Amino acid sequence: MAHTPLTPDAVNVGAVAWTLISTALVFLMTAGLSFFYGGLVRDTNIINTMMMSVIAMGVVTMTWVVVGFSLAFGESDAAWVGNFEYALFRNLDMRLWDEKTGLPGLCFATYEMTFAIIASAIISGSLVERVRFSAYVVFLALWSILIYAPLAHWVWSPGGWIHKMGTLDFAGGTVIHISSGVSGFVAGAIIGPRRRAEEDLGPTSVPFVILGGCLLWFGWVGFNGGSALSVSDGVAARAVASTMVAAASSMLTWLVLERLLKGRSSSVGAMVGAVAGLVCITPGAGYVAPSWSIILGLLAAPWCYLSVAAVNRMNLVDDTLDAFGLHGMGGIGGAILTGIFAEEAGLIYTGSFMLLGKQIVGALASVAFSAIGTAVIVLVMRLVITLRVAEDSELAVDAHTHGETYHSQAKAYHPKEDFRMHSPVKAYQRPDVAVGSSESTSSAV
Repeated sequence: MAHTPLTPDAVNVGAVAWTLISTALVFLMTAGLSFFYGGLVRDTNIINTMMMSVIAMGVVTMTWVVVGFSLAFGESDAAWVGNFEYALFRNLDMRLWDEKTGLPGLCFATYEMTFAIIASAIISGSLVERVRFSAYVVFLALWSILIYAPLAHWVWSPGGWIHKMGTLDFAGGTVIHISSGVSGFVAGAIIGPRRRAEEDLGPTSVPFVILGGCLLWFGWVGFNGGSALSVSDGVAARAVASTMVAAASSMLTWLVLERLLKGRSSSVGAMVGAVAGLVCITPGAGYVAPSWSIILGLLAAPWCYLSVAAVNRMNLVDDTLDAFGLHGMGGIGGAILTGIFAEEAGLIYTGSFMLLGKQIVGALASVAFSAIGTAVIVLVMRLVITLRVAEDSELAVDAHTHGETYHSQAKAYHPKEDFRMHSPVKAYQRPDVAVGSSESTSSAV
C-alpha cells in the first residue's frame, strides 16, 4: 500500500501526531505488563518474570522489522499471508501508507509493531517460573512470525479472509488477546506445570501490581484510541471513552464479586477487574457507544472471573498468572459482545444474528490457528532444546538465570576514619539490641 511518495499535502498532521503518541502509549504497556506480572510471582522469580516481558521489546521489534510487518500487511489482496515487499521496512520510508489515513508508512508500521510486542509478552503469564529464558526467546521469535503475523493479516489486511467476511476487531481482541491467551495456555500444557505450584505464596509486591495495572490502563488509551488512525471523524474519541467506561465498570463489578464471594475486595482484584474490562472492550472500542460499554464492563467481569476460577478448579494446566482466563477468554467474550453491542450491525440494533455469527467464527478461527500453530512450534522446539529450568531452580529462577535478586544482599557496615577532617565514625547501636544480633539489621524492599 505504501507506494505514494510522501508530500506535505498528503500527510494528515493530526492523525500522525495522535498515532505517534499512541505508539509511545502502547509501548509503555509492555513495561506496565512487566510490573503487573512481576508483582504476582514469588520474590525469587520477579526479575525473570519482568524480563520475559521486557525481552519482547527487543526480540519482537527485530522480527517485526525484518519480516513480521511485511507478512502481516504486505500484498493487501492476499487472503492468508502477506509477502516480503516491506521486509526490513523497505518501501516505507518517506512513503504514504494510504490516502485514507494520511499516515507515513513508517508511522503505521511502528505503531503496529507495539501491538506485536505486547501480544508476545502476554504469553509469558502462562509460562513464568518454569520455562528457560533462552527457550522463551526462541519461542517469541518464532511465534511472532508464524502465528501473530498471519493472524494479523487475516483480520486487519483488506484482503484477509476474516476481514473480508465482515468480522469486527477494532484494536486486537482476536489478533492479540485470543491468540496470546490461547498460545500461552497450549504452551503451558505441553511444557507442564511448576513442580512446586502448591507452594505459591501469593503476590510478592501488590504495589507493583497496582502500578502495572495503572500503566496498562493508561496505555490502553493509545491501544484502542490510536487504532482509529484518525482524529477527524470522532471514532478515536468514542474508542477512548468506551475504553475508560468499560474498564471502570468491570473493575467495580469485580470488586463487588470479591466482596460477595470472598468477604473482602482486594487491590489486586481491582486491577485484574480493570484489565478484564479493557480486554473485552478492545475488539469493539470504536463500534460500541460508551453507554453500552457500561453493560459490557458489567458482563466482562463475571465472564473473566468465572473463566479464571474454572481453569484453576479443573487444574489441568498450570496457567501461572491466569493469562488464558483473562486474555484468552476475555478476548473471546469481547468478540461476542461486539457482535451484540456494535452500532448499526449489532444484535441489539438490527435484531439479526449475522454479525454475532461472524464474530464467533473469527474468534474460533483464532483459537484453532493459535492452538495448533503454538503446539507445533513448542513440540518441535522440545525435540532440539531444553524448555524447562532445572527443578531445583524453579524457586530461584532470578539467581540461576540472571545472577540477580530482587532483594539486595545485606552488607555489613565498617566505619572508617578520615584522618584529615573528621574524628572516627562510630556505628550506632540501639541501647536494647546487641551488635550482631538478628534484630540489629533491617532490610528495605
